[in-house]
Amino acid sequence: MNALISVSDKTGIVELAQALHALNIGLISTGGTAKLLADAGLPVTEVAEVTGFPEMLDGRVKTLHPKVHGGLLARRDVPEHMAALKAHHIDTIDLLIVNLYPFEATVAKPGCTLADAIENIDIGGPAMVRSAAKNWKDVGVITDASQYPAVIAELKANGRLSDALRFALSVAAFNRISQYDGAISNYLSSVQFDAEQASESVPERVAFPGQFNEQYVKVQDLRYGENSHQQAAWYRDVSPAAGSLATGVQLQGKELSYNNIADADAAWECVKSFETPACVIVKHANPCGVAVGAHPLEAYSKAFQTDPTSAFGGIIAFNRPVDQAAAEAISKQFVEVLMAPDFSAEALAVFKSKVNVRLMKIALPEQYGQVRNALETKRVGSGLLLQSADNHELALADLKVVTVKQPTAEELGDLLFAWKVAKFVKSNAIVFCKNGMTMGVGAGQMSRLDSARIASIKAEAAQLSLQNTVVASDAFFPFRDGLDVVVDAGATCVAQPGGSMRDQEVIDAANERGVAMVFTGVRHFRH
Repeated sequence: MNALISVSDKTGIVELAQALHALNIGLISTGGTAKLLADAGLPVTEVAEVTGFPEMLDGRVKTLHPKVHGGLLARRDVPEHMAALKAHHIDTIDLLIVNLYPFEATVAKPGCTLADAIENIDIGGPAMVRSAAKNWKDVGVITDASQYPAVIAELKANGRLSDALRFALSVAAFNRISQYDGAISNYLSSVQFDAEQASESVPERVAFPGQFNEQYVKVQDLRYGENSHQQAAWYRDVSPAAGSLATGVQLQGKELSYNNIADADAAWECVKSFETPACVIVKHANPCGVAVGAHPLEAYSKAFQTDPTSAFGGIIAFNRPVDQAAAEAISKQFVEVLMAPDFSAEALAVFKSKVNVRLMKIALPEQYGQVRNALETKRVGSGLLLQSADNHELALADLKVVTVKQPTAEELGDLLFAWKVAKFVKSNAIVFCKNGMTMGVGAGQMSRLDSARIASIKAEAAQLSLQNTVVASDAFFPFRDGLDVVVDAGATCVAQPGGSMRDQEVIDAANERGVAMVFTGVRHFRH
């Protein structure tokens, strides 16, 4: 049995080669990998000795040879194939260990030139991987260091790889090639080619490539989709961002459903936007209660007050570890999913008897508020809408006061809070806030007036007073009537994007009503 080893990332490769050698498997290798193995005292045959042809063109050509691909592609159960190998003095290659040039890591570097990118496009590696993966019945192809232990374990136990493992390795290999080629296509499709610029320069790139390739890895099949008659599965990015929902670990509870995951993502992305301890409660993709506090219990208690009815069976997210006090308060309500960066031992004990409550632990890195998706997609009939994610952050300096009355410092703080919340509320969105707490949320209505009225109705149902609150509107007021509704409800300060042809009419109305109003200059439609 022979193994051909050609790796860019040499992590764990010496140990793997030592294990293969101990099993009397011959080692064939290329360039730097061969030297590394030889320096480790392992007997290794260089590919050039196998092919009878030296590496050339600075290593661009070394494994593109019939003695390599013949050894990989020959079917052992076809006599004509084996006779051809014998006639041409070609040995079989039974294991292929390859990882590819680091194209993705190279183009991710700020100073990457077009020449750097091109030189990190692997040719021989993908060709060998495809050959070995196609001939999976006879060849095991290893494309990631995480596969080494399983391969060695089977070889030690059985002297060969099982059909099941070889097929799984083949699938993983083709998946890796797909990811690799997709990354190359995305990069090159985004390059603004300029013949007058040398390839040694950093090329200008468009935000949206001419062809857009995405790759996802299945996390799990789901019981059903948005409705019980729909099928569904959950996938994650090939390389998920730290602090994202896809990196979470479920500590207990029933399997997550399609709607659980969608709502959990809405809650998690919202709570990550706050720097102080915060709690977000989501129902049907909309925040129904959001608050900040000195600790998780205070944040939860305030968020729950906003809309206790909608919070029933909701999704709850914290940006701080959940302690016993918060856990005991939450345990008194029906909750579908509870997410946090961590849970104390006492908090876990509180939920131990509530076996259906899904607890999700999602580690948050430093600067977690900035760890977000860069792009957003939406399927349409036979197509895809692609946009940069709405990651705009509003600062006090961005606010433009357009009324005679000036906001107080407390109102400005609440306006920034309300604006954060409004970004995660389905349009049309109207959010009343006070003292770092949502007081009424109007979401998803065709009319901004109706959203404002619903927010007032929900506040009344929760026995919350909207007197002296601030309001954030995710888009401009097209007429003064929307402003009048929120002022009638008790608001004294309003934040809206501005930009309507009737802005002056709304400003005049705010001055007439004696309230402060600021323009943010951006809107936050969320559909």
